Amino acid sequence: MLARVITFAVEGVDARRVWVEADIRLGLPAFTVVGLADKAVREARERVRAALTNSGYEFPLRRITVNLAPAYLRKVGPAFDLPLAVAVLVASGQLEADAVESAAIVGELSLTGEVRPVRGALAVAEATRRHELKRLVLPRARAREAALVPDVEIVGVESLTELVATLRGDEVPAGLPAELVEVAEEIPDLADVRGHNGLILGLEVAAAGGHNLFLQGPPGTGKTMIARRLPSILPPLSPEEAIEVTRIQSIAGLRGAAGLVRERPFRAPHHTISAAGLVGGSNPPQPGEATLAHRGVLFLDELSEFARPSLEALRQPLEDGNVTIVRGQQVMAFPTRFMLVAASNPCPCGLGGSRCTCTQADLARHRRRLSGPLLDRIDILMRVERPPAEALRRQAAPSSATVRERVVAARERQEQRLSGEPETCNAQLTSRQIRELGEITPSALRLLSELYDRHSLSARGHTRILRVARTVADLDASDPVGPEHVSIAASLRLDDSPPLAEAA
Repeated sequence: MLARVITFAVEGVDARRVWVEADIRLGLPAFTVVGLADKAVREARERVRAALTNSGYEFPLRRITVNLAPAYLRKVGPAFDLPLAVAVLVASGQLEADAVESAAIVGELSLTGEVRPVRGALAVAEATRRHELKRLVLPRARAREAALVPDVEIVGVESLTELVATLRGDEVPAGLPAELVEVAEEIPDLADVRGHNGLILGLEVAAAGGHNLFLQGPPGTGKTMIARRLPSILPPLSPEEAIEVTRIQSIAGLRGAAGLVRERPFRAPHHTISAAGLVGGSNPPQPGEATLAHRGVLFLDELSEFARPSLEALRQPLEDGNVTIVRGQQVMAFPTRFMLVAASNPCPCGLGGSRCTCTQADLARHRRRLSGPLLDRIDILMRVERPPAEALRRQAAPSSATVRERVVAARERQEQRLSGEPETCNAQLTSRQIRELGEITPSALRLLSELYDRHSLSARGHTRILRVARTVADLDASDPVGPEHVSIAASLRLDDSPPLAEAA
């Protein structure tokens, strides 16, 4: 007898439909799985056999062939256990075929028949709705996450016997599990920063427009402290962004049983990370830190210590907002819309200026480690100097709540301006959009032309100053961008220090 069950395979950050086709015929007992299945899926044969037997069902002692279609799509992971078991039950006549009609099934099985959690429940639920299926059966521990997708009946089960009883109609589907109360990590407040009030404008502009930021200064002056407080002034995630971030973290296995992501992600990888770990890779391709920071902040501390290939790999994701990974004839695209925040010492000894003990060869080597093309993709460059004792004692930054109000107001102006466009903030504006929607005054363009020639700016640097100026005007609640806004934007980007000369 032939049976067919629908399930989904997670590919990249999306889910693809898979048909589990089981055929049982007379012959020597055998259990074969075909259809480009990896080792974890092939091992499911033994888990399914033990789970069926230990749950009180008959395992057919016949020739069983299971095909996972389409055969060209690689099947990875243990989420195929449950649909394999259900397909065998239907093919052996222990479960009616009508019971699984218009339903998708995913889940991992233990040898006792317990249903264990799997990754990517939200992506599977979205695919279930996209394919117009009415019901999704999955581990109960992931039911609340899947329930974020409307118009799909979510059935959470904890065992194979409960699943069969629910499909037969003998039991009423269990409700969603109790919402897990997350203990939210306290986000450091900007008010903790002392003696650096002159840098607050740059932070505010970066947060308001989603601009990339580079902090340079001697060790111990507060670069890392400032960067880790940037998320506290970022605007909250929109509902669409929250779903997007939750789906990525669910596929990466970072969510557990938690529900919707509430805060923007903040990722700070160590400087020993490889290029594949930063932008994605492996086989099958997996998302990297750039994708895990999507809609949030990617913080690269000690930028000069990162391997050159890792930094160069970031250039295309920064420019395009996505990265395409090709591995073993598989092509996957991962989203990478993040704010890059980097920090570095001015020289190898870290002191800089008159106290620097580095030789010219050391300084030249340090400049080569800081990728010029990468720095040219950074909008705001700020020097973090050692604050005077009096400023350190008396000068406190404004609270994050105060700055965040201004940032949210500026973002709302950008959303109104960009309504109907795929871009959501000024940092994502194309050259055409900044010309057509930026409302740049002629006097502002004349000033920018002078700066372009005086500082030998690249064409990319010219456009990025316009984007930052548009954000400064939004913070100033101004529709047109005037020369004063361009002047502030240029002061936040242009720097004459040797390590950044290439970026200017």
